Amino acid sequence: MFIVIWQFEIAEKKIAAFEAAYGPEGDWALLFRSSPEYRGTELLRDAYVPGSYVTIDRWTSEEAFRAFRKERDGDYEKLDRTCDDLTAKETRIGAYTA
Repeated sequence: MFIVIWQFEIAEKKIAAFEAAYGPEGDWALLFRSSPEYRGTELLRDAYVPGSYVTIDRWTSEEAFRAFRKERDGDYEKLDRTCDDLTAKETRIGAYTA
């Protein structure tokens, strides 16, 4: 299993749109589902810090994730630009094997 974790800070007025785009049924998950190697996304909201979120994306392997990025890089970058205005801050926490 290969896991990619991102942390986000979201302005209160953009929370609903962010959750819709980054949740397990959101735009990112729909894009990722084009790969049979994608295993799902979790969206976690911080219980104590308003507007603080973490996403956890799971793939069968690092190779599968890299192949997806190579094949769908244009779509990935386009969606990333579309979602830029939803986040105040975006930080990749890391990419891990399990």
